[in-house]
Amino acid sequence: MRQSHQLPLLGLLLFSLIPRQLCEICEVSKNNYADLNPLINTMINSKYTKGIQAANVLLSLRLGGILNQCQEQQLIQQVKLTVYYKDSTLTSGQLALAILALGACKMPDETSIRYPKLVKKLRNKFKAEIKNMGKHNGNPLTNYYQLSLDVLALCLFRGKFSITKVAKIFEPENKNFYFKGQFSVDTGAMAVLALTCVKNITNGKKKTDMENLNNINNHIKSLIEKILSQKKENGLLGNIYSTGEAMQALFVSSDYYNESKWDCQQTLDTVIMEIHKGAFRMPTAAAQILPALMGKTYLNVNKDSPCVYGPGDFNISTVEPITVTPPLSPSQIQVNYSVVIIKETHSTTVSVANGSVFLDVMEAAQKKNATLFSFTVEERSWGPYITSVQGLTANNNNRTFWELLNNGQPLDQGVGSYIVHEGDNLEVRWSTY
Repeated sequence: MRQSHQLPLLGLLLFSLIPRQLCEICEVSKNNYADLNPLINTMINSKYTKGIQAANVLLSLRLGGILNQCQEQQLIQQVKLTVYYKDSTLTSGQLALAILALGACKMPDETSIRYPKLVKKLRNKFKAEIKNMGKHNGNPLTNYYQLSLDVLALCLFRGKFSITKVAKIFEPENKNFYFKGQFSVDTGAMAVLALTCVKNITNGKKKTDMENLNNINNHIKSLIEKILSQKKENGLLGNIYSTGEAMQALFVSSDYYNESKWDCQQTLDTVIMEIHKGAFRMPTAAAQILPALMGKTYLNVNKDSPCVYGPGDFNISTVEPITVTPPLSPSQIQVNYSVVIIKETHSTTVSVANGSVFLDVMEAAQKKNATLFSFTVEERSWGPYITSVQGLTANNNNRTFWELLNNGQPLDQGVGSYIVHEGDNLEVRWSTY
């Protein structure tokens, strides 16, 4: 785990002597690394691994020491171009993720990356998030997942921030840790990583430091309890997509829970099974699960530590995998689709190709009736994201969004990754969280 450069010398010594007190890690054995190949190939070959989306992939593969230098340079170039030429359009969390990815390790012939300048920009974006919370009933410009990324990057890269403010806003009962009344496991997990980093740089010499440390320790303990309360019978933490970051949080906080509360091997076995079922079709999903499977966390980010290169034990393909449709499957399927705005519902039935995703259904409905089924979409780290339907735009200040459902049940996959089936009853619903 990365040792903070801001710890005093004595703190560094003590910290280096007790790593296992802070980290209890289980991981996929090298003999079973072949199980991870689908994740790696998805990240390297996906059409969504571009722009800021490449930051997730770069961070994950650098922590795992999997990339060769050519692949690494290609991803770095994508991230740098986005950061330097589109920085004004990036959210705070996107910039934080880019900083973590670019600074995950040090290349042998690294060209100059202006970390201080990037960190200063991140600090300004973080301050804007806090200011928005003051103006809009505690709602940030983005969400607490991104705020946690902000704090983590500022902490690891020596950015300025108020530890007292962090200890205050990350109180575990804050509404921003909840989504429609349900605790958000991945948000809580990212907050644990951020708070752990902050804890490690707080020296405790002042009275305020001791108060902050006490609050931060209590926050971590409470967040870990909430994460473990979402553990499923099969070992998943929340759902399959939140499990990777939840594992990271548990790795760095083993002194906050009893080991009997979590069977890491069961979680590993379930995740490996889901990998082979094709659960991680999006590069961001693959990127978020991989570090934990290799025993890494985002606290391993260290811009002064030499990069490790692969692929070594991995079989990395440079050809995008081909999905073969079973020959007996019909070429077209019928899907029901509805737009629900409060008590108003508009429905239609569309025909789409077998193997289509939710977004294809929305596009087909829009072609039938652009008035009732118009929508806008933008690319985010998880792929396409619905921003408006019928001109009604989601708004973080009002905590509104467009929810995706099938047969009345909320989906845990995005509009660009959920594969639809014959007879599905798909729905986009104007909702609050």
